[in-house]
Amino acid sequence: MSTLTAHVFRLPDLGEGLTEAGLVQWLVAVGDTIAVDQAIAEVETAKSVVELPSPFAGVVTALHGDAGDTIAVGAPVLEVSDAAAASASSEAVLPESAAHEDYRVEERAGSGNVLIGYGTSERPASGRRRRSAVHASAATPADTAEAPSARTVAVRSPIVRRLARDLGLDVHAIPATGADGAVTRADVLRAAVDHAVDGAHAPASAGPASSADEIDGLRVRARDRLSPLRRAVSARLSRSRAEIPEATVWVDVDATRLWDLRREIAAAGERAPSLTALFARFALLALEDHPVLASRLDDGGEELIAFEGVNLGVATDTERGLLVPVVPRAHELSVARLDAALRELAETARAGAMPPERMRGSTFTLNNYGGLGVDGSAAIINHPDVAILGIGRVLERPWVVDGEVVARRIAQLSLVFDHRVCDGGYAASFLRQLVALIEQPLRAYGRV
Repeated sequence: MSTLTAHVFRLPDLGEGLTEAGLVQWLVAVGDTIAVDQAIAEVETAKSVVELPSPFAGVVTALHGDAGDTIAVGAPVLEVSDAAAASASSEAVLPESAAHEDYRVEERAGSGNVLIGYGTSERPASGRRRRSAVHASAATPADTAEAPSARTVAVRSPIVRRLARDLGLDVHAIPATGADGAVTRADVLRAAVDHAVDGAHAPASAGPASSADEIDGLRVRARDRLSPLRRAVSARLSRSRAEIPEATVWVDVDATRLWDLRREIAAAGERAPSLTALFARFALLALEDHPVLASRLDDGGEELIAFEGVNLGVATDTERGLLVPVVPRAHELSVARLDAALRELAETARAGAMPPERMRGSTFTLNNYGGLGVDGSAAIINHPDVAILGIGRVLERPWVVDGEVVARRIAQLSLVFDHRVCDGGYAASFLRQLVALIEQPLRAYGRV
């Protein structure tokens, strides 16, 4: 077999102090011809999910890692041979090409934000390998073990081989539906379900649980590794709980007048701002008189860092978990611009396309958990912020007005604050001012 020169693409420094990324899915397969800056995989960092572009052009000769694996910065991601060298070895590559298109159709789904900024077009090759070594590194016991049956099974994808191995399945016993009799990922999963029904295997996403794996009398169904994003959220919330002596104050607010005036606030032909945008704008106005709540403590907890203005973090629920994208210098925005910024943040975060740099730098956090259908919550402060404002559902409730019980639009506000930077009186003063603005929105005329 001829020797090919392979460029090894290693996971680049993703910035923001990130040291690893989780592999969500491959967007290419072994044997594919790729171009410079072509997206080759989706990876999940502690900040977001992004597409990873290749700094090399050529034919993919090896993929390092399977969906769900964690890749450290500097570790190999894939290997690419020069296109000219690949054509000289076409006899070794072409027989597999029929299955590659099936693999791409089967494995490729969705896209996120493309990771850029690390010099893809000028990155030098970082290593050379013989083609035989490449194939050896990708081989698994399923490839090298002698088949228990006489028939030949083509397993084109290293992901499929790894999945079958993790599920404890013999690829030679799996009915193949792929091109040229290749076993596909769907074939493996179908076989896993069939075995699970028979009680032979457990269909676990991160690996099967053995029959002896029990905790407190219950059999463990699966053990799933936390994603980098989930681990980052866990670490931040744990640090917040461990370091911040937090306290909570809350109050019910009559938002009826604001509810009624909301549509009149917008200019002619424009969409009425959301209640979230209005509450956020009023909170920013109240923070002008209570700047401590938008400050930070230094790492030693001995110095209070005050800022001119507010970077507003907005807690956003997504399929991949809680994200807190940031509206920088939110205090400078009108309610119309703030509303547009909040809508854009939510759409981008839920699409999985939020770049890491847009999820840092907050100095105060807003959490509208009313959108989740709940009325109240004692939220956890988003470290290194010192306060977080929560907004519950705005519902019609019985309310006493001028001695009479009437239906009014009521919402609960909660403020969780770091007791080291201020006392309850200061926090309550902020909430009182915010309530006054919400209940008498015309007081903020000219400032929204």
